[in-house]
Amino acid sequence: MQPNEVKALLESRIDGCQFHIQGEGCNFQVIAVGDAFEGLSPVKRQQLVYAALSDEIASGALHAISIKTFTPVQWQTAPGNVQ
Repeated sequence: MQPNEVKALLESRIDGCQFHIQGEGCNFQVIAVGDAFEGLSPVKRQQLVYAALSDEIASGALHAISIKTFTPVQWQTAPGNVQ
């Protein structure tokens, strides 16, 4: 898979979020920013993103995924912000 394919999948499955994807093959780093994460614990945030990619993970199209999630307010002050 390509980063743009992972981004398109996530955008179609999680509303109101922006995604920054890096990686290649089946290994990707995902940064997700959106109101969907407001009030969720770090574990629940990760589960939301993993659930959106569950079919691709199960098929092996995606193997290793690193996920960082932020609300829009958190993203404004996040180290490494790629705005």
